[in-house]
Amino acid sequence: MAYLQPSDYTNYGLPATTTADWITAATALINSYCRRPDLNVIQYTERLRVTAGSQTVHLSYLPLASLAPATLPLVSIQGRYARPRRGEMVDTPMLELASAFSLPGQWVTLDPTTVDFDPNTGELTLPWNLLGLPYNEVSVTYTAGLSTIGDDVLSACAQIVRNAQAQPALNSKSSKLDTMQMQYFSSSLIDETVQAWLRPYIANRLG
Repeated sequence: MAYLQPSDYTNYGLPATTTADWITAATALINSYCRRPDLNVIQYTERLRVTAGSQTVHLSYLPLASLAPATLPLVSIQGRYARPRRGEMVDTPMLELASAFSLPGQWVTLDPTTVDFDPNTGELTLPWNLLGLPYNEVSVTYTAGLSTIGDDVLSACAQIVRNAQAQPALNSKSSKLDTMQMQYFSSSLIDETVQAWLRPYIANRLG
């Protein structure tokens, strides 16, 4: 969905006669720059490595937000028990018991309500399981995005359109603007001001 609606155009310095293709292309360029399909609240699934000795992971898409009131942004979580590294000794009764039943390497479902999380940083702190086994990988399904598209994103969208309309190669009345044209000129369309507005919403990692 385009971030700017016709009723917003004049409020953000665009002519009321601006056609929808400009806004649609600018919206697609914003999503591409932020490395995500949309800035609205949608569902993501990520598989993340857990650093040895740590109980935390960081999600890529921020901020964490719920799709509906009274629901958690964490939809489901699975953790995989860590296997001992080569040369590591299994020297505790619990670890010996776990190894006897081949638990290391298995995936288990975690209760999302037992996972501590920061919606702004995307940091998850995993709970310890009863056997005290660490996790080396987690698969997290969660929801993230903006419940309301704010002035920073709306201003960025309008600025991209203004920058594009200032490009002679783009400001052609004879052909319909498309996303590929905008992508080609993205280095000049997403100026420092636009980058500053969009910085909080860029995905933390590729993929």
